[in-house]
Parts: sequence; C-alpha cells; structure tokens
Amino acid sequence: MTPESSDEVDYQKSEHTIENEKPLKNRWVILYLMVMCPFVSTLNSSITNVGLPVISDSLQVSTSAVNWIVTAYLIVTSSTILFFGRLGDMIGNTRVLQGGMLTFTIGSLLCGLSPNFGLLIAARILQAVGSGAVMANNHGIITRTFPKNERGRALGINGAFVALGTMTGPSIGGLILTFADWKYLFLINVPVGGLIFLLQQRFLPKEERKKPGVMDYPGAVLFFSFIAALFAALQQVQALGISHPFVVICLVVSAISFIFFLRRQLRYRFRLLDLSIFKNKWFSISLFCAFTSYLAIQSANLVLPFYLQDVLFFSPGLSGLYMTIYPLVLMMVSPVSGYLSDRIGAESITLAGIILTGGGLFLISTLDDKSPNLLLILFISIMAVGNGMFQSPNNSLVMSSVPGNIVGVGGSINALVRNIGQNFGVVLATLLLYNGISATLGYHVTDYAPGNPEAFANGMRITFQAVGAICLAGAVLTALRLIGFKHEKKRSVEFAAAPEKS
Repeated sequence: MTPESSDEVDYQKSEHTIENEKPLKNRWVILYLMVMCPFVSTLNSSITNVGLPVISDSLQVSTSAVNWIVTAYLIVTSSTILFFGRLGDMIGNTRVLQGGMLTFTIGSLLCGLSPNFGLLIAARILQAVGSGAVMANNHGIITRTFPKNERGRALGINGAFVALGTMTGPSIGGLILTFADWKYLFLINVPVGGLIFLLQQRFLPKEERKKPGVMDYPGAVLFFSFIAALFAALQQVQALGISHPFVVICLVVSAISFIFFLRRQLRYRFRLLDLSIFKNKWFSISLFCAFTSYLAIQSANLVLPFYLQDVLFFSPGLSGLYMTIYPLVLMMVSPVSGYLSDRIGAESITLAGIILTGGGLFLISTLDDKSPNLLLILFISIMAVGNGMFQSPNNSLVMSSVPGNIVGVGGSINALVRNIGQNFGVVLATLLLYNGISATLGYHVTDYAPGNPEAFANGMRITFQAVGAICLAGAVLTALRLIGFKHEKKRSVEFAAAPEKS
C-alpha cells in the first residue's frame, strides 16, 4: 500500500483489529460515559416534542412552522453523521465525540436563551451538529473499548439507556412545563452535558495523535444534500402530497445528489465512504435487518397513540402510561439479550427477536375498539421483548463486521440506517393508515375521522400487517445469515482439522 492511499480500507489487514485489542481496565466507566450520550440525545428529542404546542404559543408561530424545531434537528443530525464518522477515524473518535458533546451543550444553552423563533432554529441546528458528532462515534468507541465476548452486553446497556431517555422524556418535559418556562426544556441539557463532557475529559483514554487524512468535503456536501432533501420530502409528503412541487423538487435534488455522491465515492481516492465496506455481506445484511426493524417499530409508535386516544378514548396521561410499556420492556430486555449474545452467539437471538417483533405487530393488528386492555399490554410487550432481543445483538454483529480502522464510519452508517428506517416508518404508516381509513369510509381523509372507530381499526390493521410482513422479511434474511454463519463456522472447523499439506 502506497503512502498516498494509506487511509483506504484494507480488509485483509484490519479485519480482526478490534478483537486483538486488549480490554481496558476502566472500560465499564467508559461505557457509562458513552451511554449517557444517547440518553441525553433521546431525552432531548422526547422533551422537545412535548413542548412544541407551548413554544408555538409563546413565540407566536404556526403549528407547521414550529415542527421545524424537530425537523431541522433530525435533518442536520442525519446528514452530518457520516462526515463526523469519517472525521473520527481520521483524527480520533474520542476527540470528535467530546467536541460534539461540547457543541451540543453550547447549542442547548443558546436554545434556552433564544429570544425569537429564527435564533431558536439556528441554535437548534448547532445542537444537531453536536448530536451528529456524538452519534457517529458512540458505537465505535464502545466497540473499540470492549472485547468481542463483552461487546453484546455493552451495546445492550447502550440500548437500555436509549429506551430510558425515550421513556423519561415526556414525563420530565411535562414536569418542567408545569413549573417553569419552555426554555428550560433546553437549559436542562446544559448542566448534564457539561458534567458528561468534564467526566469524559477525565476518564476517556487519550488517543495517539493521528496523521490526518484527506477529508472529502465535496462528497460531504453531496451527502448532506442527499439526506437533507430526502428527509425534507418525507416530512412533508403526507401534508402536501407526493405531486406537490416542494416534494418533487426535494426528491429530484436528493436523487441527483445521491448519484453524484456514489460516482465520487467510486472514483475519488480519499473518499468519505469506502463502498467496499458493503462487500462484507454480514455487515450489509445486518444493516438491512436493522432497517426493517426500525421502520416497523417507528410505524407502531406513530399509530398507537391515535388508537389509544381516539379509539379507546384514553386520556393523554393514560395514553402516555401505556406508551411507556415498550421502552420499559426494552430497557429490561436489551442488556439481557446482549449478555446472552456474548455467551451463545448473536445470530439465533436476533432471529428469535425479529420473529417476536413481527409476531407482536401482527397481534396488534387484531385489536379494535372492543379489545381488552390486557391484550393490548400483552401484545405491546411481545413486540418490545422481540425488539429488545434483536437490536443489541444485531448492533454487535454490525460493529464486529467493521474493520478496526473505520469503526467511526461503521458506527455512523449504523446510526444513519436507524434514522432513515424511522423516517420511512413514519411515512409508510401514515400512508397506509389514512388510505385504509379512506377505503372504509368511501372518501379520502388525511386525519382521524371522529365517530368511526371501525374505519380506524381497518387502517390500523392494514398498517400493522404491512409492517409486520416487512419485519418478517427481515427475519428471513436473519435466518439466512444464521445459516451462513453456521456454514462458515463448519468450514473453518473442517479446515483447521484437516492435515497440513506439505
């Protein structure tokens, strides 16, 4: 390998880099500093969602405008995540993550001090840049810190804190809004983020100074355009329609940007994303399985609140309580499934998990306005147990398939797939739900039709059956992955037992 191409991926040399590193003595301290990053990020998202109506009234902006507080954050985080993953591999994952944590904290402070909507959006974008840097490097640091026989448990604990942030956000947000101004929804991140940053400075291992590679800035701009335009279209497609000029223009810009991005990555030596990473079939299959799972779960999270409040007539408080069933179960199952995957292997656990997830979705599709609440709790729990069994071991499989010198890029791709899956889940669920309601009523609707629980039940049934089928398609791929792993292991044993040829 020539010096000019030293930052390109060499799979033969780097395939086992992660497994050969000695585990650090303080790795569990490092883990808990790492899991606080996604906890703060998910907490921030769920807290902000609760406060949107209050912010809309306070700053005197429309409901559609205030949604850009969420949309801008999502777009910037997702479109910068690959850039920061590559940057982490160039100059150090820890350095980029710590810079991201500091940027996120400063952005939170500016959000809380913003006197108007324009400055709030600008501060929110800065906050999202920090979040992108953190999300891109979080999994990579955990992967490098833990040996293979402990990695599943570590990533399982990480998943539990993601669930914990999601679960506690609405209640903490409601408490803040009861006793304080909406600005404290953002200001609460400042002491928490500052403390995490200082502890990371103290306990995270110091990285050796790397010789910086060459950053593909044009590629980063093309990727940003691709993701930003795609997510903008997905966010507006239900409200405006697929044929609206804004949606069409965004989709065209996204497609063109993606084509030119791929063209550049195939031709440019110092590329942002070495596409040869996808030649590892286990990495690619694991990512696609993750995509199906995130799509299915996000669809369920979108539809269930409408079912609880508009069909079962639960109060918002009771609906929120029922919606905590999923993250609560996930928080308990994820560390256990990660631990078991370290002991007996991740492949069989992920297969059982994704089958349970799909089964739970199909069971939920049978519910209507007369279904017992106990069945609802049981079916949501089955879905949550399945997803808890799937996510942590699958994340371990994804990251273990990545060469040690590009875990930042691998982790950023893994996080990006989660965001894309969740966005497609929202669009697909909305499309299927309202088309199902419209088919029952005999006319087109884009919102819940009061007094027609049977129409909603039909739309919900179609939605959950469709995403359940997508989830089970992921189960087929997971089964093929399991068979492939067993076949490769058998061949390795046979090769090792064969007499050495002279």
